[in-house]
Amino acid sequence: MKRFYKDVSVQQAEGGWHVVLDGRRIKTAGGRAQVVPTPILAQALATEWACQDEDIDTTTFPLRDLADFAIDVVAADYAQVIDELLPYAETDTLCYRADPEEPLYKRQTETWEPLLAHVEARLGIRFARVSGIVHKAQPNETLARLRQELEGLDVFALAALRMLASLSASLTIALEAIRRGADAEALWKAAELEADWQIELWGEDEEATQRRAGRFDAFTLAMRLAALSRPD
Repeated sequence: MKRFYKDVSVQQAEGGWHVVLDGRRIKTAGGRAQVVPTPILAQALATEWACQDEDIDTTTFPLRDLADFAIDVVAADYAQVIDELLPYAETDTLCYRADPEEPLYKRQTETWEPLLAHVEARLGIRFARVSGIVHKAQPNETLARLRQELEGLDVFALAALRMLASLSASLTIALEAIRRGADAEALWKAAELEADWQIELWGEDEEATQRRAGRFDAFTLAMRLAALSRPD
């Protein structure tokens, strides 16, 4: 697609802010008004448009695509997205450890336990820990409190959380990642702990390295959406 606009700006709208191209408001991929909650997020979206050359590269709008997902998908079926997120708590990676006598168990405990304990303390819940791969149900009270926490999030935070939980296989990591001041590197290290362990044992090929880099980029993108959409 050829670039069809000259001027890119940000304007306040009812309920938030939006990007304007030559005086025309941007819409989402689903045809809805692309209104976002903060001017800083709107400016970040505008930058994606402003950076286009004569030919528009549709692969260089990652933030726009995630914002559109929040508006077109999450806002349209908020309850369904929450229902899709809760299973990540029921099988949270951080709760499933190796057998205590295995070397991996020590690293899992050192890395994962502080994260899990922090979320437990913050939300007043308790996760069941498991050694091995046999499923163990989480307490109903824990799942109910997590649902309450998710229901308190706006659609942009929930969209970010959906991507983060999918990439990390952990609702715990995802919830920590959308908090102010979250450490992307540390959280990603926790999410990739078992993969890193296997790499130390057997090595990694170039293709797998590239896939991991792409997944980390997606992880940090979701964190960025959460940060930019967060009111001061």
